[in-house]
Amino acid sequence: MMLFSSIYGMVDGFFVSNYVGATQFAALNLIWPYTMVLGAVGLMIGAGGTALVSKTLGEGKKDQANSYFSMMIFSALVIGVILDIVGLALMRPVARMLGASGALLEYAVIYGNIIMAAMPTFMLQVAFQPFMVTAEKAGLGFWITVASGLTNMIFDWILIGVLGGGIEAAAAATVLSQIVGFVLPLLYFLRPNDSLLHLGRPSREVRAFLKACSNGMSEFVTNLSYSLVGMLYNFILLRLAGEYGVNAYGVISYVSYLFLSVFLGYSMGVAPVVGYHFGARNCAELKNLRYKSILLLSLAALAAGGVGMLFSDSIAGLFSSGDEDFRHMAGRAFRIYALSYFLAHFNIFASSFFTALNNGKVSAVISFSRTFVFQIGALLILTSLLGTDGVWLAMPFAELLCCLLSVVLYSRYRPRYGY
Repeated sequence: MMLFSSIYGMVDGFFVSNYVGATQFAALNLIWPYTMVLGAVGLMIGAGGTALVSKTLGEGKKDQANSYFSMMIFSALVIGVILDIVGLALMRPVARMLGASGALLEYAVIYGNIIMAAMPTFMLQVAFQPFMVTAEKAGLGFWITVASGLTNMIFDWILIGVLGGGIEAAAAATVLSQIVGFVLPLLYFLRPNDSLLHLGRPSREVRAFLKACSNGMSEFVTNLSYSLVGMLYNFILLRLAGEYGVNAYGVISYVSYLFLSVFLGYSMGVAPVVGYHFGARNCAELKNLRYKSILLLSLAALAAGGVGMLFSDSIAGLFSSGDEDFRHMAGRAFRIYALSYFLAHFNIFASSFFTALNNGKVSAVISFSRTFVFQIGALLILTSLLGTDGVWLAMPFAELLCCLLSVVLYSRYRPRYGY
């Protein structure tokens, strides 16, 4: 699901960069991190709720697990509507704060307003994804994601490639895909089904909801930090390299999500299994899962880092629209940034592993350090020393520091969980 989501997430960028124009592409890249700030709440509810529901299922309390599941989904809907109103009101001031002006500002506001108007559907789409795994319907979840992705691709092609639409057409295609990704799982869980979960009367245990949000805090922190740091990247690059710099970072963001989705998808997929065995007090299986997971992800990391460094120019060329100067700049940036892929898997899995163990605090420390503290520190220091190259080196340096932190935390909490 995560891999396919990352592929169709690149489609807007491909069509806008090649068929609409560089300024519109820069506007999309500039405002996208802001829209994802609010979407991160959906992932927090989904990931944290999954940990709680999986643990409850492992304890043999199926009815209570379903009431918790219903509470998470209905809460995500209410929160999504509230955040939607706030996000729309702040769209133009945020775009100005990020340095946009003139045509860049107007395009950013147009795209952002359309995406933000459908934010509740996106939040619920993201929240449903991990629950599909918990319900033992990962295959169905994958095909729902495929349907959502194909919707985005087809309408991007029709609205932009065939009808010649602009940035508003790209936003409309994305919104349609999010609606599909939300409606299909909603209908499935509302109707009688043969999975472990169904939507019914929600629990009113506020403490359980807050516990779930605490468990999912690391996922929220990760995505919130990505968004805030992304806005900082764009602000710095707009000053150092103009629209070229913003667009180069946009290419890196799209492709990085593709590579990192392998790590994220595996970590999210195995989390309900970890949570179940934690609830059943099966320490031997926790140890087995952790060992095999790190081994598999390490092999995937070697492949991702190698591909990223070897084919950086070709990947950048997909978004260059024949502009050789941009292709050269983005290719060099991607080669440097790809060093982070060799290390990211270890930190992503560590954060997800502690979330599944219902230890949201440790998970949040890893995520917040990796995506915010270490990265902002590296970004500010390395940029002052190396200029634009320092921007691209910030993430590899942050991943290295976080690896050291993850090793320390793994060792410290091993006696408590027996993994």
